[in-house]
Amino acid sequence: QVQLVESGGGLVQAGGSLRLSCAASGRTLSTYPMGWFRQAPGKEREFVAAIRWSGGNIYYADSVKGRFTISRDDNAKNTVYLQMNSLTPEDTAVYYCAADPNLTLYRNPTFRGTVDYWGQGTQVTVSS
Repeated sequence: QVQLVESGGGLVQAGGSLRLSCAASGRTLSTYPMGWFRQAPGKEREFVAAIRWSGGNIYYADSVKGRFTISRDDNAKNTVYLQMNSLTPEDTAVYYCAADPNLTLYRNPTFRGTVDYWGQGTQVTVSS
């Protein structure tokens, strides 16, 4: 069994920054892309960013390009980060870490599937 544990959420003023972390435990996910989704109140869960372990390809939702950076810890496998800068109130949401062989396909908003592994979520609140 795999567990994804997020940390780093919190309350920040508009224009500020936060860094989220996600650590996977259980079996090795070295072949699984990992990434982040978010869900705001009353809205569907949406793709934010993903990274492949093999090749390091990175993908972002248009809404976060240039502001968010996803990265991995090559020393501590199965750990990914999301650096969030220039935050706005529209970024307020519960952020979920995810791992799935097809995770990068979710960058297409019309793609539908079932993600293999989810974290419990961490709240990010941006005040105006």
